[in-house]
Amino acid sequence: MIIIPAVDMRGGKCVRLEQGRMNRETVFSDHPEEMAVQWERKGARRLHLVDLDGAVHGKPFNQKVIRKVIDTVSIPVQLGGGIRELDTIEEYIDLGIDRIIIGTVAYKNPDLVEMACMRYPGRILVAIDSKDNYVSVEGWTEATSIVAIDLAKRFEHMGVSSIIYTDIKTDGMKTGPNVDAIGGFAKATNVPIIAAGGISSLKDIEDLLPLEEDGVNGLIIGRALYDGSIKLEHAINMAGKRIKTKKFVTF
Repeated sequence: MIIIPAVDMRGGKCVRLEQGRMNRETVFSDHPEEMAVQWERKGARRLHLVDLDGAVHGKPFNQKVIRKVIDTVSIPVQLGGGIRELDTIEEYIDLGIDRIIIGTVAYKNPDLVEMACMRYPGRILVAIDSKDNYVSVEGWTEATSIVAIDLAKRFEHMGVSSIIYTDIKTDGMKTGPNVDAIGGFAKATNVPIIAAGGISSLKDIEDLLPLEEDGVNGLIIGRALYDGSIKLEHAINMAGKRIKTKKFVTF
């Protein structure tokens, strides 16, 4: 299982939000590229970048900062936020982004996901953000009536590399992940899962490790790394103890 540090960008800065709420923001660095380098030096094998402004406004906002991160680190970077068109995907891949995360448009225009997977095989991730088992979109500002698992099933045969499953209620709250929800989601789909939301201690990671057998192959961690509740080196060491999974994905 791979541990993936999150670098969320808003207004050119590295921030963390509580439950995706813009009015509950903590700024951790004025220079996101410096945080990216820090995680790489501590052993990260991949970074999770999110353009929060882009997610809300539906178009890329922090391209200059994203370019700085790409130019600064040598490890693969996955990026989401405001990616709604094939042209944007192409621009980011040309820039050096390893994998593209499609969120809102996956719900509103699943055909674009299929086209992107065909054009860029193995490089497309779908983000499904769930609140009380229902999908939320537009930077978590818009609730929908579709069950998260039902949305996931739409992408099972499109060639999606992984699904990033985020439990909104726990994200940024340091209350621990919703292990049952993550496990149930992973068992219900044949696509590998990267889990996010609420991971705040090594015990949380330990609780999630058994889900690797159901296809949870990665964990995205944000606030707990920034405030020191989890040391990245310790998390990587713990997660590396389990390497077998029923669903395989190469990171």
